Amino acid sequence: MADNDKPQKINIGFLGGPVLSARVAPDELTKLRAALESGGWHDLEAVDSTVALDLSKIVYVLVDNEAHRVGFGG
Repeated sequence: MADNDKPQKINIGFLGGPVLSARVAPDELTKLRAALESGGWHDLEAVDSTVALDLSKIVYVLVDNEAHRVGFGG
């Protein structure tokens, strides 16, 4: 699997404070971003589930694209 095809961890923040974490394929993240512009409901296909989202309640989408490292380094 190419690096650009690997699922990415995202956190979706909602009005009032709840946060939903999911791992999604890059194309699903693109679909979510496009859907946010039009509003309504959107089915997000995560790696292990499908989540129906009320897009009018989403206040942010955080994408974790930082490479994780273990140990000490400079």
